[in-house]
Amino acid sequence: MSTVTDAFGKARAEDRAALVGYLPAGFPDKSTAIKAALAMAAAGADIIEVGLPYSDPLMDGPVIADAVYRALRGGTRIADVFDTVQAIADAGAAAVIMTYWNPVDRYGTDAFARDLMNAGGAGLITPDLTPEEAAPWLEASDSYGLDRIFLVAPSSPEHRIAEVTSVCRGFVYAVSLMGITGTRAAVSSGAAALVRRTREHTALPIAVGLGVSNGDQAAEVAGFADGVIVGSAFVRLLADTTDPAAAVAAVRDLTADLATGVRHR
Repeated sequence: MSTVTDAFGKARAEDRAALVGYLPAGFPDKSTAIKAALAMAAAGADIIEVGLPYSDPLMDGPVIADAVYRALRGGTRIADVFDTVQAIADAGAAAVIMTYWNPVDRYGTDAFARDLMNAGGAGLITPDLTPEEAAPWLEASDSYGLDRIFLVAPSSPEHRIAEVTSVCRGFVYAVSLMGITGTRAAVSSGAAALVRRTREHTALPIAVGLGVSNGDQAAEVAGFADGVIVGSAFVRLLADTTDPAAAVAAVRDLTADLATGVRHR
């Protein structure tokens, strides 16, 4: 049983949704990114997604894309991503890596899985990897006991949802709307329907991502999903606050607001 499964189990026992927070490694610098992730965990985030900076972030909106670019320009490497995961795991929180597939493939799938396990990571979220192309990752994740989180979307037909969920482990990532990442003024009206459709194919927890930026929205999503994923809102705080200590404090405050939201669904 992974730390991700434990986190969802704890949330379910407390009759609430799990809070999943995202931050890219190395932004605005390695030390601040780690401090922000630890603050997020301390303030109520159940699972931390560590973004692996990549030069072609197709799904990411301008906030995250700019942060990833700045992380790469600052010299962030895969070793720094593993260090970030290690710090989160050492603090007792569940950590997964969010990554496009190319960096894993170039690193070596088995080697990446081994090093992720050694860092205490629970698994990978792979937004651009399809089940048909995932055989090396399925094998490596089985070998090292890692979770594999694939995405379903409002456009996914029933047979596709069945295919995707059949290879997931840990949880299923439900993209609440079509398009790139970013905060939204309101939760997508199709999110609840997607969760209902996905539940017909799996008993795994289903977490909804894309658009949540405050406690009220988190409470709304927590009313129908097992997990609430927040990314751009956190990254914007780090981007807009020049003082590292103030940025970390802002991340902590937003996490606390979101954590309250998932407890008042």
